[in-house]
Amino acid sequence: MCALAGLALALGACASSGSGGTGGTGDTGGSSSSGGSPGSTGTGGGHTGGTTGQGGTAGSSATGGTTGTGGSSATGGTTGQGGTAGSGATGGTTGTGGSSATGGTTGTGGNGNGGAAGGKSGQGGTAGSSATGGATGTGGSGTGGAAGGGSGTQKWVGTWTAAPYADSSNPPPISLANSVIRQVAHVSLGGSQIRVQISNLDGNGSLVVSAAHIAMCGAAAGALVDSTITTSTDKALMFSGAASVTITAGKEVWSDPIDFTVPNQGNLTITIALGSVPSVPTQHSGSRTTSYFQSNSTTVNAANMTSATKAALWFFISAIDVMADSAAKGTVAIGDSITDGRGTDTDGEDRWTDILAARLQGNPPTADVSMMNVGIGATNLIGTSSTAAQARFNHDVLGQDGVHYVIVFEGVNDISGGATAAQLESAYMDLISRAHAKGLVIYGATITPFGGDASYYSAAHEQVREQANTWIKTAGNFDGYIDFDAAITDGGNPPKIQAQYATWAQADGLHPGPAGYKAMGNAVNLTLFTK
Repeated sequence: MCALAGLALALGACASSGSGGTGGTGDTGGSSSSGGSPGSTGTGGGHTGGTTGQGGTAGSSATGGTTGTGGSSATGGTTGQGGTAGSGATGGTTGTGGSSATGGTTGTGGNGNGGAAGGKSGQGGTAGSSATGGATGTGGSGTGGAAGGGSGTQKWVGTWTAAPYADSSNPPPISLANSVIRQVAHVSLGGSQIRVQISNLDGNGSLVVSAAHIAMCGAAAGALVDSTITTSTDKALMFSGAASVTITAGKEVWSDPIDFTVPNQGNLTITIALGSVPSVPTQHSGSRTTSYFQSNSTTVNAANMTSATKAALWFFISAIDVMADSAAKGTVAIGDSITDGRGTDTDGEDRWTDILAARLQGNPPTADVSMMNVGIGATNLIGTSSTAAQARFNHDVLGQDGVHYVIVFEGVNDISGGATAAQLESAYMDLISRAHAKGLVIYGATITPFGGDASYYSAAHEQVREQANTWIKTAGNFDGYIDFDAAITDGGNPPKIQAQYATWAQADGLHPGPAGYKAMGNAVNLTLFTK
C-alpha cells in the first residue's frame, strides 16, 4: 500500500447570469457581427469562440439579446461582452462556452442590469482542437462563475470518495488491459451537475481510459446494488472535450463537468473501457460493493453485465463531486477498516458513514452536508509513509473539494502494534493542527472495544485505549468528539462489543456487524455539523 500524494486536475464549469443587452441602432455584436435595429438583439458575429456577442445599445423597452453560444469549429472573434440593458430590458440567457473551443476556464460576469435571472451554471469552454476562442470567456452579469465552476452561489463539494492505494494482495480478477469495468458508487449529497475523478496515483505506468460512461444503477430502491443501469440516464464522460484520456503515473484526472442528476444517497454506476493499464493498478480493495469485469470488450452502455466476472474491488475511481449550493459543507472521515466497512453487508451500503450521511441529509439544518469516506483497512494513525493517516492526511482529507468537517477514527491498529497513549496523542495533535490551519472543524472518535479479539486484547493495550479515549473526550484539542465506544460497548471487564452489534458472518470481536455500524451512525450528534 502506498501513501497518497498527487495532484488532482480539476476542470470547473463557469456559470453566470446572462446580462441582457437591448437592441440598439447598429452596435456590433462580436468582432464581426452587427446589431439590429432598435429592439433587436446583437448577435455574436455568427460564430463561436468568445462566449458572448456584444448587444446593441439599449432601447427603452427592448428585449436583451441572448448570449453567444460557443461552437465547435469556427474561429472565434475577440471576447464579446453583453450590452447594457435599457430600462425595461430582459436579461439574456446564460452564456455557454464552446465545448471544443479554446475558451477561458473561468467566466467573468458582465455588467448588465437588465433584470435577468441568474441562469443555471454556464459551462466554460474546454480546451478544444478545432476552434480558437477568446482567451477568456466573458459571461453574463454580476454572479460570475466562481473558480472551479458554477455561479457565485455554487461550488464543487465531494460527495463520494475511495481512498486510492496499491494492493498486490488483492489483484483484479482478470487482466484489465482492453477490458471493461462497471463499478457502483453510493453518493451522499445529490446534485444536478457532477464530475468523476480517475486515479493513477499509485500506478507504475500510464493508464489509458478509452471511454467512460455514467448512469444510475438500475437496482430497485432499497435493494442491493447490481450491474443493471437505467439506460435512459446513460451519458458519456468527457476529458478536456475528448472521450478518452491517458493518465500518467502518479496523476489523477477529473472528467469534464456534466449535467447529470443524482439524488441524495443515489447509486451511480461508472463503466470504464480500458486500453493499456499499469502492472500496478491504483485501487481500493475495501469496496464492500461488487464490481463487474469483462475481458476484451469496449461496450460501456450495456443494460447489465450479469455474465461478467465479479469481485468486490474498486479500480481507478477515486472521487465524485457535485455542484452544490455555496452553503454546502463536506465531511471527510479518515480511519481504518472499521471506517472502511469491514463487517457490513456487501452491496448493502451500510457503513457507519452511510448511516450518518442519510441522517444528515434527512435533517433540515444539516441537509447540505456531504460525507466522504477515506477509510483504508489495516492502517495506522501514526506514520509518515504508506497508508498511515498522518502520511495521507493532506491528500485524502485536506485535498477534498468543499471539506469543512473532519472525523478522525483511527488508532486501534497502532495500539495492537505497541503504540503508547502519548504517541497517539502526538499524532492526533498533528492532524488537528493541519486541519485548523485550513480553517476546518475536526472531531475525534473514541476507539471501540476489542476485548473479544484475543489477537488485539491485553490489559496493557486496553489501558492505552482508555487513556486515548479519555484524551479525545476531555483534553479539548479536538473541536468535539463522537463516542463510538459508548455506542457499542458492553461495559464488561474486559469491555467487548455488545453481542447484538458484533454479529456478522466472520465475527471477530474487533469489527462490528451491520447492526453495530447502524448503532454507530445513529449515535452521532448532528448538531456537530451545524458549526
